[in-house]
Amino acid sequence: MVPPLSYSFAGKVLASKTLTKWFMPFSHWYANLAGYRKYGLKYDDLLIEERDDVQRAIGRLTPRETYDRIYRMKRASQASVLHKPLPQEQWVKPEEDVRYLVPHVEEVHKEDMERQQWDDLAVRRK
Repeated sequence: MVPPLSYSFAGKVLASKTLTKWFMPFSHWYANLAGYRKYGLKYDDLLIEERDDVQRAIGRLTPRETYDRIYRMKRASQASVLHKPLPQEQWVKPEEDVRYLVPHVEEVHKEDMERQQWDDLAVRRK
């Protein structure tokens, strides 16, 4: 059985105006503190690629998404080698930091769960 990708309270927070008002400044602060945007990366670029479900999800990306992902990785690794973040105009803005890979990973996970259910069926004779 594949463990779930993550547990998230984001839906509940976004559904409540009060919780959104309280948590959004903290979430923006935390994302900026993490520093991946300074190197031109999106949040989904940080997913561990060695996992089987993430590998299959990467294979489902469009050619443009795949090219953009590889370009961001190469640019970030070059900036990391130089020990300098990218210039501020090249940082990923919060509105550009969308979850492009997680929907594919969740789809792969659902397919695995369905496959597991069908594989466990037993045929009995009457």
